[in-house]
Amino acid sequence: MTVKKSPKRKRSARARARRVQFLHKPGCTTCTKARDFMERRGYQLQYRDLWKEPLSAAELEKLIGTRDHGEFLNTHSEVYREKKLAENPPTRREAVRMMAKEPGLIRRPLIVAGGRVVLGFDEKGMARLF
Repeated sequence: MTVKKSPKRKRSARARARRVQFLHKPGCTTCTKARDFMERRGYQLQYRDLWKEPLSAAELEKLIGTRDHGEFLNTHSEVYREKKLAENPPTRREAVRMMAKEPGLIRRPLIVAGGRVVLGFDEKGMARLF
């Protein structure tokens, strides 16, 4: 006897597979654009407000992994300009410490799914998450 799964069950399994962590700043236009893009494509976003729940240094290290830490810095941030980080780029350790202390230094949104990380509004990167 063959047991068929209901379409509803398949959809919920598919939806679970498309769950994505969305780390953002409320009111950020880039975050809003990325959120709308992802929601229109059926992703289930799990939101984390980086100002209410900042990332720890350990979480940042894990997200950065083997990537260049400079990719994670928000070059448009006031803190980035005040500290003249373009002229004096921080070491990885310094960058992680600063981003943990100042969430505005983190490029956003940070979108995490299946071990992949997408930074900012990157349509191709978001589309390749699954």
